[in-house]
Amino acid sequence: MVSSLLVEALTNVTRLIALLTAALVSLGAAAAADKPAVAKTRAVKASALKAELTAEGEPNLASSAVMVFDPQTGRTLYSKNADEAHPIASITKLMTAMIVLDSKLDLEEPIALSNDDIDTLKGTKSKLPLGTHFRRDDLLRIALVASDNRAASALGRSYPGGLPAFVDAMNAKAKALGLGNTTFVDSSGLNPGNVSSPQDLAKLVSAASSYPLIREYSTTPALDVTLPNSKRKIGFVNTNALVRASDWQIGLSKTGYINEAGKCLVMHAMIANQPIVIVLLDSWGKLTRIGDANRIRKWLEKNPGKLALSPG
Repeated sequence: MVSSLLVEALTNVTRLIALLTAALVSLGAAAAADKPAVAKTRAVKASALKAELTAEGEPNLASSAVMVFDPQTGRTLYSKNADEAHPIASITKLMTAMIVLDSKLDLEEPIALSNDDIDTLKGTKSKLPLGTHFRRDDLLRIALVASDNRAASALGRSYPGGLPAFVDAMNAKAKALGLGNTTFVDSSGLNPGNVSSPQDLAKLVSAASSYPLIREYSTTPALDVTLPNSKRKIGFVNTNALVRASDWQIGLSKTGYINEAGKCLVMHAMIANQPIVIVLLDSWGKLTRIGDANRIRKWLEKNPGKLALSPG
């Protein structure tokens, strides 16, 4: 009795192993048969991408709106949706810096951070303790290097007439620069109501580049600020990784991000021994804007004819 049951069990196990083996062989055959199709699909996609680059002769950029601009001649070297207004996030801080410097306010004046500087819109955090006094100059540096929203808020709030007067000054400056698609509603860029077009931002970057402090602060790779009370140092790193790269010559830089804006980047850089303004808006992916900037640089270096009409 026990012997017959054991034989039956072994027989069933053998059958099960045979069935599993057959199934695995079948799956392997199907996968092998499908490989040419997968390879063919990938080849077609790669071919299409290569053909697109060859046919257009332009960089294949992932950013939704782009402007590559020669500030010496005013020529557009490349554009993509350049006249469309988009939220610009912390690119706003370039205008904030210009208004602070235009005001001639004392950069050594201490400004206390208050509850009014807490980001209640997006919930972003800051290394700057509330109630602590920082020099206006320190807040300007931190806003441009680390894109700190609390610092930018304090800069706007401490303006004569407060933030409403500061925003009025920002919009008046935009109008004076001929930025027809640009509107500001705060000093940090957290509000998606801060909008501009790549075409306008190319002009804004060119204007900001005339301020030595903006050039210096926005291209500082890293920064240590000492807390006035405890003497403890707080470290900040530039939000643009390209500023920390040795193979780029960047004269001005600013990044930006909120959900409505995507990843944004503007730069004034030397490419092929000539100044170039790059504006990248609404990029998605952690490194997309960096990749787009590198593609633009390689494109210009390999196509010097694009810069042939520029003086020098």
